Amino acid sequence: MTDGFRSARIDFEASERFVSLRRALEVESVGINQLTLAPRERGRIHRHQRQEEIYLVLAGTLTIVIEGEPHELGAGTVARVAPHVRRQLVNAGDERCVVVAVGAADGYVGRDGEAFASWDETEGRPPQELPLPDDLPAS
Repeated sequence: MTDGFRSARIDFEASERFVSLRRALEVESVGINQLTLAPRERGRIHRHQRQEEIYLVLAGTLTIVIEGEPHELGAGTVARVAPHVRRQLVNAGDERCVVVAVGAADGYVGRDGEAFASWDETEGRPPQELPLPDDLPAS
């Protein structure tokens, strides 16, 4: 990544079925894509050799068919599919379905976060050692 921060917007009106967010964000450790399915569209039946996938439904209803068995996921639902499991993404509904798909392999790096009590601190501590900050005052 060329610097320490990148952002991208989900395009709820995208005409493309597949939009790479990984490139826009300059992500190196995971794949992340926006998938937009028009009513009645469906993707290929597929699986992965090593990569597990997470699907976050942002709009519409996604029917994810797992080894021939359909599962409906509404907006706000997140699901994980193991690498070797065959799946197909289907929009059986009458409205657009927008999904963010995240894929990765070779393990999760957990508990590597550092927390700071203020912006002046330069040495981080394990997050569980610091209390949460006060909420912002009401406006």
